[in-house]
Amino acid sequence: MDLMDRLSLFSTLDQVAVALLLLGWQGMGFWIENSGGRHPSVSWLMADYRRAWMQTMLDRDPRIFDSQILAMLRQGTTFFASATMIAMGGCMALLGNTDKLITLADDLTFDRTPEIVWEIKIILLLGFLASAFFKFVWSNRLFAYCAVVMGTVPNDRDAPGGARRAAQAGELNITAARSFNRGLRAIYFALAAAAWLIGAEALIVGSVIVTVIVGRREFASQSRRILLSNMPELSEDARRTGT
Repeated sequence: MDLMDRLSLFSTLDQVAVALLLLGWQGMGFWIENSGGRHPSVSWLMADYRRAWMQTMLDRDPRIFDSQILAMLRQGTTFFASATMIAMGGCMALLGNTDKLITLADDLTFDRTPEIVWEIKIILLLGFLASAFFKFVWSNRLFAYCAVVMGTVPNDRDAPGGARRAAQAGELNITAARSFNRGLRAIYFALAAAAWLIGAEALIVGSVIVTVIVGRREFASQSRRILLSNMPELSEDARRTGT
């Protein structure tokens, strides 16, 4: 069965639903990471706090508090990477035994759907989980890089290269957080992709709900209002330190 034959198994509504899912995933990610300006996202705001954290670290001795925070961040990436691997294993097991899923669907819908259709739906879900896994693993690695660079930052703010090393650690921390957030978004939209097992209408509804939830948390949440309340001070610190 060639590609066109496989596509013919899906209705126009199915194709529109998948396109909406992918558009919501990529579009929301682009908007969050490139917001800035007058209406920045929570992720964008947190970048300034991460830079301020590294500059504050310059004057902190000892730095046990900073190492504990970084260890907690790495622990979070490890947990999600492990959980994603388990979910991927479940999808692979389901791919190898779709008979029960087909039987259940037949009982509920009285409509015999070809096995390849269910496999493609599961593969889409597996693709989102795989993307999340790679993002979490890379985030964990970047936080490790950040820890190494933090270890090279001298305690004296006036020491040669101290502020520059702190700024580098801050940018690595931001990049690691960006990968972590991308992994979380992939999991959110994986949940929406799972709705396709019910039908195209469910996938459309799931995609819209997940997009709205992600957008609200990034642009209309109480946490965003709290972060914004301290932005003038953070921006002034960033200008003074050259970050």
